[in-house]
Amino acid sequence: MEQGEDYIRLLATLRTYLPAPYTLTSALPAGEWALRHINLAEAAGYLDLINLMAYDFSGSWVDKCGHHAQLYTPQIPHCEAASLSCHSAVSYLAKNGVPPYKIVMGIPAYGRSFLGTRGVGHSYMGHAGEEGTFEYKYLPRPGAEEHVDQQLGAAYCIGGDGGFVSYDTPQTVKMKARYVRMNGLGGLFYWTGTGDAKDHQRSLIYNGFVGLHPGQFGEPE
Repeated sequence: MEQGEDYIRLLATLRTYLPAPYTLTSALPAGEWALRHINLAEAAGYLDLINLMAYDFSGSWVDKCGHHAQLYTPQIPHCEAASLSCHSAVSYLAKNGVPPYKIVMGIPAYGRSFLGTRGVGHSYMGHAGEEGTFEYKYLPRPGAEEHVDQQLGAAYCIGGDGGFVSYDTPQTVKMKARYVRMNGLGGLFYWTGTGDAKDHQRSLIYNGFVGLHPGQFGEPE
């Protein structure tokens, strides 16, 4: 609670010294465990944009394998972490006074690995990659099969040296871009661009742009 109050005081001070036309932004996590300690409506009054870190829902800190950037929460989450989603975080911000147009949804340009698991909701034996992650441009892993859960808006590959790797694909990014458009959000950002694929067909950034501006590319609205 004290840190949340300090955060508001920091924003107020920054806005005093950086008035319009300076743009003031802040990155915030998606978990209610952190957001509930912040007066979000007051924070939004000082900020031009909130970069919502809509990823890292699951990783080495959870007991069961899970998606780390799902768009929607499953009907029956297998644990508390699995109840987190882009939609749940956006809804929480909006419910607590943040104008949707100030919310920019984050897309991870990396995947999280779970070794020795049968998939979401099952135990695992470890992680592969650098600190349990692979940059998106190296996914899917050699010999792995890529899948998309269209109901959740989540993708993964399974097999090869990464085991089960949860990440975003052009298809899920387009789903998220459509969500942004339909809900009047501020846009998308990526962490980080260096992890993206170079060719347009696989690029998350390119396909996110296409999803945000479908009319320019002959894509369905």
